[in-house]
Amino acid sequence: MRADAGFDPLDMSQYSLSKLPKRAPTQVGVFFQQWGLLLAGVVFVLTAYLLPMPGLDAKQQVMFGLFTTALFLWISEAVPNYLTSMLLICGLILTKTLKAKAAMATLGDPTIWLNVSAFIMASAMVSTDLAKRAALAFVLKFGKNAGALFLSFMAINIILSAFINATAAKAALMMPLFMVVSAVYGAPGTNTTNNFARNLVLHNLLMINAGSNAFMTGSGANLMGVALLAGAGVTVYYIDWLAAGLPITIALGILTYVIGVRFIFPLTKEDKEPKLEGGREALQRELDKLGKFKLGEVKAALIFFAVLAIWATDKLHGLNATVVAMLGATVMLMPQTKLIDWNKVDIPWHLMLFSAGAYSLGAGLNETKLMTVLTTQLMDSLGMNSMGYFELYAVLTGLFIASHWIFQSKNMRTLIFLPIVIGVAETLQLDVMSLALPVALCINMCWTLPFNAKPNAMLYGCNKYTMGEAWKYGATMSVVAWLLMLVAGGTWLHWLGITPGFF
Repeated sequence: MRADAGFDPLDMSQYSLSKLPKRAPTQVGVFFQQWGLLLAGVVFVLTAYLLPMPGLDAKQQVMFGLFTTALFLWISEAVPNYLTSMLLICGLILTKTLKAKAAMATLGDPTIWLNVSAFIMASAMVSTDLAKRAALAFVLKFGKNAGALFLSFMAINIILSAFINATAAKAALMMPLFMVVSAVYGAPGTNTTNNFARNLVLHNLLMINAGSNAFMTGSGANLMGVALLAGAGVTVYYIDWLAAGLPITIALGILTYVIGVRFIFPLTKEDKEPKLEGGREALQRELDKLGKFKLGEVKAALIFFAVLAIWATDKLHGLNATVVAMLGATVMLMPQTKLIDWNKVDIPWHLMLFSAGAYSLGAGLNETKLMTVLTTQLMDSLGMNSMGYFELYAVLTGLFIASHWIFQSKNMRTLIFLPIVIGVAETLQLDVMSLALPVALCINMCWTLPFNAKPNAMLYGCNKYTMGEAWKYGATMSVVAWLLMLVAGGTWLHWLGITPGFF
């Protein structure tokens, strides 16, 4: 691979996420750019006013219209996703679904601040060459072949999940590595991609989310699920969750890697070879050029690992993860620290606006209780009261995994679904743990579309895959995850005494 004049594929400072990537529209994309807004208006009028759904009041019906219209615009990309978010916020206010303050306050959500702080810290690590040194050392150590590289990333994601329960923070920390490794394997910058880069970023996105399923403390939604179970008189211990979740997570990581590189975005033998001119020798020369650790790198590393350590021990001190990240970012930005100045900070504000719209959507759904009503109707229509254990297990895990395609909040999915699962188990006099824990192990299976979870939006900004490719990969892996949960329910979870087994 020969870099363009003036472009160094190993220079992380050139991979700016604050500038919108250029995507050549497909024929379908051109159609939606011309007619998408008109079609969105038709979708809204139909779903909000002309086609009433049974069981919904007027406010819920309008919320359903806003939800389906936003979904249509986000998927069709008739307008950029941040504009859809801005239109959605305006719609929530104009229809009086939310008050202006509640709809607009989402831009100040703690998660937005966490993302901003994480991007500042990542920018400092790039500016000091710490991220470049780490990426080069990582590729030279584990990049002897593509398989070792993918599995090493998988291991890092699982290890980080044991200590960091903010998936957005994990995504921000891993992004510099994705970009350089993608460049080494033939996809430099934010305007080029290939099947290696697609597999690399999408598989890491999957593991950033799914890795949290391995640990009870892997996400706030996991702890919420444990609390809901405790309210039903079921105690889940850390070791119980770990024994059930970790093997399933590892199996999922390996399965999805194999399926991705062989069937979804197939890699040829040539794809698996580094494309950087000079190969591994060039990488080694670049690492040698960095010389010994500079003072700036040491400072950045100390601050970064201090933040990481405080995140990992939050149960001991109770410090807010967002505040800790903000303090780390503030220290890195201070002129006395001499690590980075504001003009070099790379913050993708378009993604922040997109996220704010997604959070406003969640606030609207929560305010109107729309998803609670729709979920209850769906489960009633399936006749769960007459199902056997295997049917219930299959339907509940499948519905819960598929629900992430329309939800943007793991907490909301957990709050809506888990009480229903517990209620079904109690009504049918089944062991609550046997149904609720397997469903809880699917909480973080939310990797498909950019608005389904915070890391999804962040990594979509890398421009290594399209919305259609995200759907193709994510939907396929959702089915794989569901089938794996079925197998686990009849084998591993049965051997642990969690499920009664059904094979």
